[in-house]
Amino acid sequence: MNLLILGGTVFLGRHLTEAALARGHHVTLFNRGRHNPELFPETERIRGDRWEDLGLLAGRFWDGVIDTSGHVPRMVHASGERLAAAVQHYTFISSVLAYRDFPKAQGLSEHSPVTTSVDPTAQHPTPQTLGPLKALCEQELQGLLPGRLLIVRAGFLFGPHDPTGRSIYWVQRVAQGGEVLVPGKRDRPVQLIDVRDLAEWILKSIEHRMTGVYNATGPSYPSSLSLERLLQVCKAQSRSDARLTWVDDQFLLKAGVKPVEFPFWMPGAHGGGEIDSNKAIDAGLGFRPIEETVRHILSRNATGQSFTPLRIGIARNREDGLLQAWHAQSVPVG
Repeated sequence: MNLLILGGTVFLGRHLTEAALARGHHVTLFNRGRHNPELFPETERIRGDRWEDLGLLAGRFWDGVIDTSGHVPRMVHASGERLAAAVQHYTFISSVLAYRDFPKAQGLSEHSPVTTSVDPTAQHPTPQTLGPLKALCEQELQGLLPGRLLIVRAGFLFGPHDPTGRSIYWVQRVAQGGEVLVPGKRDRPVQLIDVRDLAEWILKSIEHRMTGVYNATGPSYPSSLSLERLLQVCKAQSRSDARLTWVDDQFLLKAGVKPVEFPFWMPGAHGGGEIDSNKAIDAGLGFRPIEETVRHILSRNATGQSFTPLRIGIARNREDGLLQAWHAQSVPVG
């Protein structure tokens, strides 16, 4: 196939490009060239900004387009309008954040209501507005490309080349050993999908001209991963002496800890790891063992005893102080 990828060099887009090339497809990348421009010299590259340079795509035709970089409705509408007559199939990468009741409700499916309560003219999403803006983007494309649109509502992606650092934090922190502060309950579900598994499934779905909305994150109950299981895998794969100390959500919140300081921590959210991805699983979405993903992340981010500096997560001195405070208030008095 002849594929156009809007983006294509950062995380999911990077793995989509790799998978497409490995499957023998011709790939054109349209992006600004600001991230990893040295990648994929064998692809055709069109340098441009989606806000200003969509005219560079005029007069071209592709079997499919994958939109990995659309975040706001006006941008996505302009791209969809420009490409509606130029592509046979359009894939839009959305997010489970689009659901109105995420992450509080369990078992959210493709039929669950989304939220669009946000200013549709926004040009830059925030963590609070990303979900509603994605939902509005979906609506724009559904109006422009009926019968040719695949919407992938992705969850937490896990794996190599994660620019957020979220995939690295727990793997590397556990590998560093010592006492490790872990928020919440041991059995809290964590729904993760290896980014390479998602990329492969998306490519296969495009090859089969699949359309409609699909949740695409890790398996849900009873096969879902718990945070404790993830950390035990990290410990075993790194042969670490880490000691996991589970600290109550309310204690951390009262201490001023923000959820962003611990990847995959969603205090008070009972359904954050229980998105229903059965529709995608029935359509061929599969999952490699979590051990393989952790092992790959370790191999890419550690050399001997030296680790890649963590870009996110709680600072070690703050972690130590919280652990001391937790132990002090846990000691019986009298």
